[in-house]
Amino acid sequence: MGMTVIDDIPPQFRRLLDLPLFGHLGTVRPNGTVQVNPMWFEFDGEHVRFTHTSKRQKFRNLQKNPSMALSLTDPDEPVHYLEVAGRLVDVVEDPQGDFYVHLADRYGAPNQPAPPDSADRVILVMSIERFTKQ
Repeated sequence: MGMTVIDDIPPQFRRLLDLPLFGHLGTVRPNGTVQVNPMWFEFDGEHVRFTHTSKRQKFRNLQKNPSMALSLTDPDEPVHYLEVAGRLVDVVEDPQGDFYVHLADRYGAPNQPAPPDSADRVILVMSIERFTKQ
């Protein structure tokens, strides 16, 4: 397996992908304007995963245009940030809301019940194809 974009991210920025930070996820609406929302996420070493539902605007945005970008602010030095950008590469059904419960635990809310909208829950899987940092 060759080098990936992720291997090029300097460690002081790469660590942000492992922290339970609120990331700001940008998607493109069908009219071409940008939508940005704070999101829980988890990085698995290759992809960034988000819990979402199939009934919301962000999901509709990604069906029309799979481009996505996630911005993370360094909690220790807020003047520094990492932006990773790529596209939606998979949507995994999560009808029990298990990934939501997993992320709630990651973000410090253990033993959360599955959300009421579990039947519509999906996991959005984002590739990382480029990054910027400061």
